[in-house]
Amino acid sequence: MNKLSQNRRQALQTLGLSAGAALLNKPASAMTAPKKTGPAFKYSLNMSTIRGQKLGFIKEIQVAARAGFTSVEIWLDTFKVFLQNGGSTLEAKQIIDSLGVKVENAIGFAQWIVDDDTTRKEALEQLYREMDLLAKIGCTRIAAPPSGATGLPLIDLNVITDRYRAILELGDKTGVTPMVEMWGSSNNLKKISQVLYVATESGHKNALVLLDAFHIYKGGSSLESLPFVGKNAIEVFHINDYPAGIAPEKISEPDRIYPGDGVAPLRQILRTIKNPDKPVVISLEVFNESYYKQDALLVAKTGLDKMKALTENL
Repeated sequence: MNKLSQNRRQALQTLGLSAGAALLNKPASAMTAPKKTGPAFKYSLNMSTIRGQKLGFIKEIQVAARAGFTSVEIWLDTFKVFLQNGGSTLEAKQIIDSLGVKVENAIGFAQWIVDDDTTRKEALEQLYREMDLLAKIGCTRIAAPPSGATGLPLIDLNVITDRYRAILELGDKTGVTPMVEMWGSSNNLKKISQVLYVATESGHKNALVLLDAFHIYKGGSSLESLPFVGKNAIEVFHINDYPAGIAPEKISEPDRIYPGDGVAPLRQILRTIKNPDKPVVISLEVFNESYYKQDALLVAKTGLDKMKALTENL
């Protein structure tokens, strides 16, 4: 070994010893393994997607599980029919748990937002009962759309805020959080800015918004508004697509199609709402008559495949 090689070897050994000593002297906190990141999204089936097959509450859950979904959004009217026909919340919970499925949210239409005092009082009573039922099957969220107030006149946003705060307080009692939902086809709460105002101005730590790709387009919201919502305000997002060539004022619910089959800027939306701290539930919500004529399991499987393809490498 020549002198140059020997010197080089000694230098490398010294460097190695120094690095080892530095590593030993590092505080334990500095040697902690990097934080592992989990999946960015949870895939959910909103039962609107197979609602036209009229399977009933239990079969809908079974189809979702067989298709590979581990999360679902149920419709309260279907759930109530199951209960009215002799089912129980205990039975439902046992079946849901045995299938390895989580009920992430429930779709209901209590008219909590309306001006009529009697109707609103009845709606709050209805919501409380529904929240109680949902808590018993492990569901911790319920949609709060502007049901009953889709026409004119416009309701002042501060008034809506007070009414939303009232149902959030019901959520405090039941453990089920109402998410203020945007409907692009409504005169009230049709834009991202409006539901964001109501959620933030409520001053409640559990306030959430429920947005939808179709309704963002239908209501004329700019995607540039979406980052202002904030990642903590979105736990569930309704995903769907729509074809080219239909203006917002003309497009309607049955025009919804599988994600990735249309022109909606879904990957941009998903990048914006992606939360590094917890997975966002993206829930397939369509009302397509042609899908209703197909086998429900095929529809559910197709939807899940398209959702996974859309979120690949996001």
